[in-house]
Amino acid sequence: MCIVDVAETFTFSGQLNPSSYAEFARRRAARLDLSLELGEFREARAELSVTGHPDLVDMFEMAMSLGPHD
Repeated sequence: MCIVDVAETFTFSGQLNPSSYAEFARRRAARLDLSLELGEFREARAELSVTGHPDLVDMFEMAMSLGPHD
């Protein structure tokens, strides 16, 4: 069985520090071997698109929901 990569776009909202959230996203995507494209980033909204193995994309979504320490 061959698993095909998926592409997902996520929008996260809340109190975000755009620079640390973007860096957190880059590190998590690299750790999960996902392709990442950063979209709109503001203090209250972050848009991210990732491509990769479906299970790893799900893991990325969970990590980003928790976010960085700040």
